[in-house]
Amino acid sequence: MKLTYRVEEEARLGSLLWEFGPGWRMISSAMLGGGIGAREWVLNAQVVAGYARMDPAEHLRSLGPAGDGVGMMTAASVDRYTRAADGGVEAVATVGLRVPTWAAAPEGAEDPELAPMRVGTVNIVTVLPVAMTDAALVNTVMTVTEAKSQALIEAGFACTGTASDAVCVAVPADGPREVFGGPRSEWGARVARAVHQAVRRGAEAWRSHHSK
Repeated sequence: MKLTYRVEEEARLGSLLWEFGPGWRMISSAMLGGGIGAREWVLNAQVVAGYARMDPAEHLRSLGPAGDGVGMMTAASVDRYTRAADGGVEAVATVGLRVPTWAAAPEGAEDPELAPMRVGTVNIVTVLPVAMTDAALVNTVMTVTEAKSQALIEAGFACTGTASDAVCVAVPADGPREVFGGPRSEWGARVARAVHQAVRRGAEAWRSHHSK
């Protein structure tokens, strides 16, 4: 797996590209390549605040390599990404908290048509060295989300995230499959610690940068 930062010439905005190649399975909530399946790359593309294109999946596909991949967007500065590792698990986060939100908010608290591209967005990519069952992948996404929320609250943000956060978990396609991904399982605990550290660093850095 190779992670590179690049700048799109047309948009003058950065993106993070993970090039995994064949032999990987991923689960993601991203608009391009979401769900569970074989994927070869992950793209986290920075877009302008107020992004208004109506074809985000096609836009992401045009920015990514050939083949099947995962594409997500954020208005956060992707060159300020944070990363952490724990016991063979790596987590990378881009953290934008311009409009932090609680998951269970009163009806009408935000305009749903404006929220997705107006908020900052917390995107997280987590890579494990072990294969997992589908159920364990779902469980791992839960663990990533719980660790993210814990980190944000501990960093002083009254929120569980933003309204447009995205997650991607990548695991090898072959090998014995782990059946658990919860925070007290062997690999889930490592995921939780890595994600917690990456997101907390990102949240603290975001506050420091935007409080100047």
